[in-house]
Amino acid sequence: MSKNTKSSNRWLILTASVFAMLFAGIIYAWSILKVPFAQDFGWNAEQLSLNFTLTMCSFCLGGLLGSFLARKIGVKLTGLISAVLAGIGMVTTGFLNSDSVVLLYLTYAVMAGLGIGIAYNVIIATVSAHFPDKKGLCTGCLMMGFGASSLILGNLADLSFKSEFGLKGTYILLGIALFAVLGLVSLFLRRPIENEVLPVVVKKKNGFAEDFEQKDYTTKQMLKRFSFWRAFALLAFATAVGNSVISFARDLAVSVGAKVTLATTLVGVLAVFNGFGRIITGALFDWLGRKKTMLIATVLTIVAAGITLLSVITGSVVLCIIGLCLTGLSYGSCPTMVTSFVSSFYGQKHFATNFSIMNCNLICASFIATVCSNLLKTFGGYTAPFILLLTLAVVALILNLSIKRP
Repeated sequence: MSKNTKSSNRWLILTASVFAMLFAGIIYAWSILKVPFAQDFGWNAEQLSLNFTLTMCSFCLGGLLGSFLARKIGVKLTGLISAVLAGIGMVTTGFLNSDSVVLLYLTYAVMAGLGIGIAYNVIIATVSAHFPDKKGLCTGCLMMGFGASSLILGNLADLSFKSEFGLKGTYILLGIALFAVLGLVSLFLRRPIENEVLPVVVKKKNGFAEDFEQKDYTTKQMLKRFSFWRAFALLAFATAVGNSVISFARDLAVSVGAKVTLATTLVGVLAVFNGFGRIITGALFDWLGRKKTMLIATVLTIVAAGITLLSVITGSVVLCIIGLCLTGLSYGSCPTMVTSFVSSFYGQKHFATNFSIMNCNLICASFIATVCSNLLKTFGGYTAPFILLLTLAVVALILNLSIKRP
């Protein structure tokens, strides 16, 4: 190795970043974190559901802000800002009382959501640049950490709520932990330097390579491409299937005859398969390429929605278990598809901003999940919501097949 070159410590950066994503993912454990607000403050389901929708909006806006700040002030300082916002947001949420739910929207949805959105974008954009040869595996590991948070930290928070810590103590602890972990890991973050030795990307000779010349697109150029809007829609539809099922997985299992203990366990199982889906999809991107991996993911989404619908119609607990496991896998594939698709189609130079724009599909997906909840309330059963979700999954497959090149 030349004296003018520097070996990469990319695996250390990835390991630290996966740990940070594990804590950042607590924002998705809202189904657990909202319980004491309903029990202690008497806030209704609509008020608490709106908080999650606002959180997703702030999360996506945080991604845009993170890409802007990283260009202006660097990734380390941007990471520290995310740690401060997320930490203060969670800590101040612990000091709320039942007087006004609007303050919850400001502390949890706006502050914590914005901070975690910034961290999410900066971590993924920075770390993936160190893995030109293993982008899929890298993002899969990061996404697995993010997805595992609901199962690991969410359950710990649930136990803490029931202890002497209660709502206030638990949120304060979460805030301190978020600030400490995100702040510490931000010190590890850095972009690859000019003389750093990274593995050379070997072009595939197995027929799985893209059939177009890859180049860097600016955000403005990307938004003018029809391929972007088709991908945006298919990702929103595919994500909506997982979002919707997660929101009522426990009650769905009970409705087909599962015992409450089994139904509660299935929520955790779904989260585990969600994590597996993220890293498996990442590995498949590196192994099979974009086209085959996205085809597998969209077909899996159709199968998951179809089997779960069949379980509702027949009242089969076994089919429900299979459907929820497959839904977890398909849902886990979505965030990994976003990162890998944007990188392979629109390049790495403007990845941070382009990724944050594509990630706004989460806002659309959350609104579709709200529509499914309204269908459930209107028709009094899960058949109508799953007919909609199955239809959207089929449309996602059609859109996927139509995307050939940027």
